[in-house]
Amino acid sequence: MATMPPNPALEALDVLLGEWTAEVPQFGDARGRVTIDRLEGGAFLRIRSQPPPPAPTATQLVGLDDSSGLYTVLYYDSRGVSRVYRMSFDGGVWKMWREAPGFDQRFTGTLSADGRGIQAAWEKSLDNETWEHDFDIIYTKRADG
Repeated sequence: MATMPPNPALEALDVLLGEWTAEVPQFGDARGRVTIDRLEGGAFLRIRSQPPPPAPTATQLVGLDDSSGLYTVLYYDSRGVSRVYRMSFDGGVWKMWREAPGFDQRFTGTLSADGRGIQAAWEKSLDNETWEHDFDIIYTKRADG
């Protein structure tokens, strides 16, 4: 089978590639690990998360829709939960969101000027009108990543 060429539309996400440490202050001092790499020769991105407990281990696959310019994220975790998110990454601001009956979510992360840290937070809504903070995540790029 022929190798697929890299997707040039994913080059904007190159700053996310590598090994990251993940901290969730609400979960205490424990740290997790996040690996972001390319799949299929760069046709897709894969995000593998092993966060601190009690958060689930998860894998996300990222691709781009040429017509909308938005990324699509397929999510699956160790609880057996499957979700589809829309995603953008612009000016160092990383966003993901989903609209689902009874449980909407949105994520916003801001990349540090040196590209080695991301301050992020998840929010949730049960009615798509009233939003509440869910939890924070602090990503730090590992020196070997």
